[in-house]
Amino acid sequence: MAFTTRPTLQGTFGMVGSTHWLASATAMSVLERGGRAADAAVAAAFVLHVVEPHLNGPAGEVPLIISVEGGEPQVLCGQGVAPAGATAGRYRELGLDIVPGTGPLAAPVPGAVDAWLLLLRDHGTWTLRDVLEHAIGLAEHGHSPVPQVAATVASVRDLFAEHWTSSAELYLGADGPTPGRLFRNRDLARTWQRLVAEAEAAGPDRETQIEAARRTWREGFVAEALVAAAATETQDSSGTPHAGYLSGDDLAGWEATWEQPVTFQLGDWTVAKAGAWSQGPVMLQQLALLGDVDLAGLDVDDPATLHRLVEGTKLAMADRDAWYGDAAPVDLDALLSTGYAEQRRALISEHASTEWRPGAPSGQQARVAEHIRRVVAGEVSRELAGGVGEPTTQHSDGPDPVAPPVDADGTTRGDTCHLDVVDRWGTMISATPSGGWLQSNPVVPGLGFPLGNRLQMAWLDDGLPNTLTPGRRPRTTLTPSLASYQGRPTIAFGTPGGDQQDQWSTHLLLRLLAGFARDRSLDLQGAIDAPNWHTNHLVNSFYPRGYEPASLVLESRVPEATVAELRRRGHQVAVGGAWSEGRLSAVARHPDTGILLAAANPRGMQGYAAGR
Repeated sequence: MAFTTRPTLQGTFGMVGSTHWLASATAMSVLERGGRAADAAVAAAFVLHVVEPHLNGPAGEVPLIISVEGGEPQVLCGQGVAPAGATAGRYRELGLDIVPGTGPLAAPVPGAVDAWLLLLRDHGTWTLRDVLEHAIGLAEHGHSPVPQVAATVASVRDLFAEHWTSSAELYLGADGPTPGRLFRNRDLARTWQRLVAEAEAAGPDRETQIEAARRTWREGFVAEALVAAAATETQDSSGTPHAGYLSGDDLAGWEATWEQPVTFQLGDWTVAKAGAWSQGPVMLQQLALLGDVDLAGLDVDDPATLHRLVEGTKLAMADRDAWYGDAAPVDLDALLSTGYAEQRRALISEHASTEWRPGAPSGQQARVAEHIRRVVAGEVSRELAGGVGEPTTQHSDGPDPVAPPVDADGTTRGDTCHLDVVDRWGTMISATPSGGWLQSNPVVPGLGFPLGNRLQMAWLDDGLPNTLTPGRRPRTTLTPSLASYQGRPTIAFGTPGGDQQDQWSTHLLLRLLAGFARDRSLDLQGAIDAPNWHTNHLVNSFYPRGYEPASLVLESRVPEATVAELRRRGHQVAVGGAWSEGRLSAVARHPDTGILLAAANPRGMQGYAAGR
């Protein structure tokens, strides 16, 4: 048995895994008091807004996948759209060639809160007051913040002090977030208290109250404050102050939606993901590139297998960059077809590719953004485009990083939160909330949280699948996962990590499927703890949209012989810290025994699982 930092939790009552112990404890407490998986997930999600404000917030977004009591998985889309005034032409008229990574121009219609409330209405049993109780308490009375919150604030201290004064009032000064001291966000607590009060004034019925809260969010005091914030000229990552286009009509006219997932069959397993408005199909394309793989004989750590997975990731990500989006139809049937996978697989050689190679799944060549053409051709310097620089061997004497660095202008390379829940009735949820980071926009006065910045992932070139288009979703990196064995929902899993999400999650899944094929085990913790890796041989989804050909970043726990073999094959290998790759969590219901399982990432010392 492989070394693990903790055991895979086992039980029959309920299981939770998340990126923060307070969210996991909250979800488990809801289950213990008779709540369902949806109640637990919603309560934990609002806690994540409080305790991980550098990774998500109420004005962010969330996609999730749910299977209700073993039923067919459904996707809940909480990714807001571009405002009616946010056309690519208007941004180009401002002298921009890509969307800024921060500020009101990057803000879509907020999606997370409406999605969580829709989940609570349709699949929960608790009232709004009950699920918000934990988040209100932590915001009002305080919590001890994780070190990364303070580190993020330190990165943007000058920006806050000079330009984002509402953020300075909350995050700078003696009462700012400091590990070991209580940090309070009383404005956020008052926001949720007022939302509850207005919801309860609508009537005694649970669903009536939830619908009233949704209306208040979209049309009431919250909406009014968000629109005023968006209309305020704000210093952003372009170096120039801009106002945004978010309007009251935009907020009032958008709602979260239920959708069918995109699925792929690998042997007895069916993997469900969100559609091509997310990067979810990237995982399915990676699986398709494996062909008729023998899962029982699959060794994910073998250098030849690792090379094959890296090269498959490059091809799938190139298709993502070229073909995914919400501004035009995406031919997912063609992208996931056996014939197309065979064509793409033939491109994988024994040597690492340095090319960016999108395919032609429907027989048409990809038309790509001018920025992609320039950055891939090397016409934009890697430093300006957000490249990390030449790969080096890096070993840290301290704790490994758990989030990408934040630049002084608030630019973040992408990170987020994750949450998985399974209850005793068999309902299973995987959710990846993100956006609305404290560094994405100034704190909205009186609300205690900022607008989001997900529009940075859309392009300003006309006629692309991911062109910035009013009423359309920017193609997001957020990508929860659910895998079913012989039609029975079995594993809910995911990770933060921006462009790394469908890399780390795919590696986790393959380890689990290989172990199950060999001995019917589902060692969630072992798969999470195993050394992981990622490539940046893709067009980064975050401003300033970099590209690093042939790059490969490995944890230092990977054997030196493997590192040497991958370098021999031409990979530009950087060796990071021993525990620096992956932020995964997972829950499962074993298809043979019905036993519930859970595990969470030890990296960064904040993710935990709970259950019994």
